[in-house]
Amino acid sequence: MSYVPPADLAQSMIETGQSKVLMSTRDTLIRAFMGGAILALAAAFAITVSTQTGQPLLGAVLFPVGFILLYLLGFDLLTGVFTLAPMALIDKRPGINLAGVLRNWGLVFAGNFAGAFTVAVCMAIYFTYGFTTEPSAVGVALSEIGHGRTVGYAEHGAGGMLTLFVRGVLCNWMVSTGVVAAMIAKDVPGKILAMWMPIMLFFYMGFEHSIVNMFLFPTGLLLGADFTIGDYLIWNEIPTVVGNLVGGLSFVGLTIYITHARTAPKRVPLTRANGKRFAAHPTRVPADLVDQL
Repeated sequence: MSYVPPADLAQSMIETGQSKVLMSTRDTLIRAFMGGAILALAAAFAITVSTQTGQPLLGAVLFPVGFILLYLLGFDLLTGVFTLAPMALIDKRPGINLAGVLRNWGLVFAGNFAGAFTVAVCMAIYFTYGFTTEPSAVGVALSEIGHGRTVGYAEHGAGGMLTLFVRGVLCNWMVSTGVVAAMIAKDVPGKILAMWMPIMLFFYMGFEHSIVNMFLFPTGLLLGADFTIGDYLIWNEIPTVVGNLVGGLSFVGLTIYITHARTAPKRVPLTRANGKRFAAHPTRVPADLVDQL
């Protein structure tokens, strides 16, 4: 695997963020639609495997296939642009401003939702023979997920909302790590290997991913689950989007930018007249030791 050093990775992330903000409306929507649709199919696949085998870990192991495929094809997820687009803004790249970043986020959100909802409708038809029978076992499992991860949070009040937010943060910490990890390799096997672990982790741990939820909860509602659109928006989607933004930007984008794109000066080794050695920041070197620099 051809490895990309962290400093080069940071520059690649900035350039990728700039490219996404400057992308045309048409291409942004198409790529976001396909990203949401493929991720939704992967979620349906993983839940089907988990339900039919009784092995949730197996579903989590297989779920990254969809995520990997959509990124290799150059499609986009909101969770990824939450991390990449602000890096181009912070780096003051030409043509990048806050309005452009917000435009990109809005278009990707709309495209992701359209793609995920399209798959939700298809899966609801699939699980019920065109709404002529009761949902299959997988359909029932999807309904239970929707109920547990909306009303289930609401039952705990503020504690439930905090838990939902934290799960959103942890989710995009892992998902954005997967997005960025794909950039540290130049060959396909290396990219696949780098993406697999963080995506498998987020899915198995039950963290909250805003795009996966754009599929899970509409599917549950279409299948007659016991929660409302309001429950979905207030007790899942909105807090999850906010948590995803905080997690991806704070723990992935900003940390990599600060330490690898804007690396602080290294401390310099110095020796006093008495032979004692120490290290100091370049701006805090004692006057009598400046000649050692």
